[in-house]
Amino acid sequence: MATEGGFSIHPMDQFVVKPLFGDGPVEWYTLTNVTLWMGLALVCIFALFVLATRHRGLIPTRLQSIAEVFYGFIHNMVEEVAGHEGVKYFPLVMTLFLFVLLSNLLGLLPMSFTTTSHVAVTGVLALLVFLGVTLIGISRKGLGFFAMFWVSSAPLALRPILAVIEVISYIMRPVSHSIRLAGNLLAGHAVLKVFAGFASMAIISPLAIAGAVGIYALEVLVAFVQAYVFTILTCVYLKDAVGEAHH
Repeated sequence: MATEGGFSIHPMDQFVVKPLFGDGPVEWYTLTNVTLWMGLALVCIFALFVLATRHRGLIPTRLQSIAEVFYGFIHNMVEEVAGHEGVKYFPLVMTLFLFVLLSNLLGLLPMSFTTTSHVAVTGVLALLVFLGVTLIGISRKGLGFFAMFWVSSAPLALRPILAVIEVISYIMRPVSHSIRLAGNLLAGHAVLKVFAGFASMAIISPLAIAGAVGIYALEVLVAFVQAYVFTILTCVYLKDAVGEAHH
C-alpha cells in the first residue's frame, strides 16, 4: 500500500524466497533463506535436546528443564490421543512438534524468515504425516485399515455415500493440515509488518507501536498454538492407524 507522500508498506516482501548466494533463479537445489532458517531450527533442536541434556543432572539446568517439559507434554499428548500403541511413534511426533514450534519462533526474530508460512514447507510435513499414518495403518491392519471408511452403524443405503465422503475427507487431510499452519502464520506476520510500517509515521506512531507490540505478543502465542494444533492433529490421524476402526 502507498500514500501520497511516497510512504509504502510491502507486507508480503518478507515471504519472498531468495537465494543465499547471488541473484540467480531459485532451483530445487538452490540454497535459499528457507534452507538457512530450516537449518537453524534443526540446530536449535540439537542444542536443546542433545547439548543441553548431555549431562542429565539430578538438579536440571534451565535448558534441561525446558527439554523435560516439552518431552513430558508431548509424550502425554501422544499417549492420551493415540493410545498406548501410538507411543511407539512418539519420536516422530516429538520431532514434528519441535521443528514447527522452533520454525514459528525463529520467524519472529528481526530480519528472519518464517519457513512455516510457506505451504511448500508445511505441505511436505503434512504429506509426511499422511503417508506415514497410511503406511503404518496398512502395515498393522492390512486391508482392515480401510474399514475406517465404512460406517457400519449407519443405514445400509447410506453407507456407500458416507464411504465416499470419508475417503474424500481422508485425502484432504494434508491440505487442511498444511494450509491451517501456513495461513495463520502468513496472515499474522503480514499484519505485524503493516503495523511496523505505520510506526515510522509520526502522527500515528504511538498507536502503531502499541498495536505492533500487541500483535507480536499474539504471534508468540500463535507460534505455540499452531505447533500444538499441528501435533495433536498428527496424533488424531495416528490413532486411526493404530486404534480400532469406528463402527
